[in-house]
Amino acid sequence: MTLNLKSLVKRARRFSLPYKVTDGKKFRLKDFDPGDTARLSDEDKPRAKEALRTGVECLAHLQDMLYAQDKWAVLLIFQAMDAAGKDGAIKHVMSGINPQGCQVAPFKTPSPEELDHDYLWRCQRHLPQRGNIGIFNRSYYEEVLVVRVHPELLQKQKLPPQFITKKIWNQRFKDIRSFERYLSRNGVMIRKFFLHLSKDEQKKRFLQRLDNSEKNWKFSVADAVERGFWKDYMAAYEEMIRETATPEAPWYVVPADNKWFSRLIVAAAVIDAIASLKVAYPEVGKSKLAELARARKALLGES
Repeated sequence: MTLNLKSLVKRARRFSLPYKVTDGKKFRLKDFDPGDTARLSDEDKPRAKEALRTGVECLAHLQDMLYAQDKWAVLLIFQAMDAAGKDGAIKHVMSGINPQGCQVAPFKTPSPEELDHDYLWRCQRHLPQRGNIGIFNRSYYEEVLVVRVHPELLQKQKLPPQFITKKIWNQRFKDIRSFERYLSRNGVMIRKFFLHLSKDEQKKRFLQRLDNSEKNWKFSVADAVERGFWKDYMAAYEEMIRETATPEAPWYVVPADNKWFSRLIVAAAVIDAIASLKVAYPEVGKSKLAELARARKALLGES
């Protein structure tokens, strides 16, 4: 391994820290600029891409130790408006990860079976096992985002009427905090990413999808309809982060207007998170070393 792991982790922590929210009490979305690039310009793109490649290599090494140690699980949650770049961030940042130790679960419109269960059920089924990295492309947070913006969706969840009150959102925030606290106490490290895209940049990306025949499949009329609820979504995201950012399950508000920069932030945050677990390869005891020595002797003795 030629990487200076200690130095890379230190830089990753310093780089991602300004976007980390561990206490949401004073959080305001307006304090975070979707176009922020930490004073890096377009001229710095080549260096940024090289840094991402190094970060991917570093992450692969950390994941290998995480898998071998088999004590911790890591859960990465991605939330964003349409066209913010969730799929691209996951693809690029995790490109060097061993698929054997990583699983991605996308959560779209709930199925009839999922609606016959509590709203956490479908996500619980995809929680990563120890030694693995689990990635949620959207998650149970949809229950305080899209369902809040479109409260008529509550009727499809078959909840007893007495539970659909003005208190339901605060109750869900409380349940989510408790759920994430439970997971963290059982060896699941949680890191959550809100890819913060501006409305103007979303419009630009939608038009690119419409103008490029190879990207037409990415566009949905429903995506354009949801733009009409932009202010409602921003208010919902702000309260979501304010109510659920905790030391054990922090949010990263990632500027998403520049994909090259958002991917760099995500990579840095994941590197910092896994490194903080002090992952290491298991130590080999004396009896195991003796076994290895006998195996070596047998192999060398073959004709």
